[in-house]
Amino acid sequence: MKGKTNKALIYFFGALGGLLYGYDTGVISGALLFIKNDIPLTDALQGVVVSSLLVGAIIGAGFSGMLSDRIGRRKVVLLISIVFAFGALGAALSVNAVMLILFRIVIGLAVGGSTALVPVYLSEMAPTHIRGALSSLNQLMITIGILVAYLINFAFSASEGWRWMLGLAIVPSLILLAGVAFMPESPRWLIKKKREDEARKVMELTRNKQEIEKELKEMKETEKAEESTRSILASPWMKPMLVAGIGLSIFQQVIGINAIIYYAPTIFEKAGLEASSSILGTVGIGAVNVLMTLVAIAVIDKVGLKKLLLAGNIGMVLALLALSVILLTAGLTPATAWYTVILLGLFIVFFAATWGPAVWVMLPELFPLKARGAGTGLTTLCLSAANLVVALLFPILLGAIGPAYIFLIFAAIGVLAFLFVSKFVPETKGRSLEDIEKDLRSKMSAS
Repeated sequence: MKGKTNKALIYFFGALGGLLYGYDTGVISGALLFIKNDIPLTDALQGVVVSSLLVGAIIGAGFSGMLSDRIGRRKVVLLISIVFAFGALGAALSVNAVMLILFRIVIGLAVGGSTALVPVYLSEMAPTHIRGALSSLNQLMITIGILVAYLINFAFSASEGWRWMLGLAIVPSLILLAGVAFMPESPRWLIKKKREDEARKVMELTRNKQEIEKELKEMKETEKAEESTRSILASPWMKPMLVAGIGLSIFQQVIGINAIIYYAPTIFEKAGLEASSSILGTVGIGAVNVLMTLVAIAVIDKVGLKKLLLAGNIGMVLALLALSVILLTAGLTPATAWYTVILLGLFIVFFAATWGPAVWVMLPELFPLKARGAGTGLTTLCLSAANLVVALLFPILLGAIGPAYIFLIFAAIGVLAFLFVSKFVPETKGRSLEDIEKDLRSKMSAS
């Protein structure tokens, strides 16, 4: 029983950074409705408040990957939890827009760090046959964090308590800080540092003896190649994976998910719903997000990532097209507001079951051990940059061209994403991380 408990704690705390990411990205949607009552915000300035977190995320993603390759995954998680807590407290106490933006940037440093590190840690801790499901815990935690943020927003909407909304992020950050005590270092990182005995002990917590010997042998063989992180990422055999990773990261964001996460209450309020009803609508979206992520975890190792991505594209595009048609013909009114809620919920169904978890699972799988932290950090940096563009431009475009045409643009991007996945993204189902790396190297040497 103790082994099972240890295993559960490892995976729970390993993924907890995702909950913080989800909470801090979701909570701003409701807080925005009330912040402007205390701190004057134009449409453009609202975009800056939301996107300032992502400026920090770009920096955090860029540095955390390289830092985790150098000092270890576990120590970087410790730093992330401290930065999260400090940023949440500062944002809650902000007295003007500048202070709020600066502390949102601080939170972003931790958000970027968690987006780069959590997928790497989970993929390296997980046995091959359940790697997809366990790596999907990151996305599950993100969706739970978003749902919790929406519930907190609803709870404090009557009192317009936006400071409580932002400040309560300190609670999960302190839980993560305490949880570092239950998190062992990644066995693959330990092998990289020539600490095989420690790696073996860590693997005993999550694998049987046969799996340990097989994976240790593969890790040591992979580690023998004398290459630096920079030379690996610059190698010709890595270019297809960099293209796939960067493309997946960008498309996951520009397909429209975070426009919905950040601004759904604003859209509903423009339709004529009251603030509390607007936030309640987002609670339903958040609940669907969590439930469909659970469905994805159940099937992801059986179906395969590439098939999930393609199927998700079709569903998301159809939902966005239907929403655009309704809004173009009837406009955004109280009568169509709940149609908007339903169709955005349908979009979330397809995203949460496919693109949400699948991208987080795939990103660390694309990179070899010696460059996994840096490679995942580079792709999540691109993810945060794309997220920044969406968060900054969406409120401006919402006022300029309206939601119908915005969702039409997102649908067109979904079609492009389908074509990209078809051509550039490999299938990684049922293959160990070392097998994927060997296959990449052998294909390039044979060409």
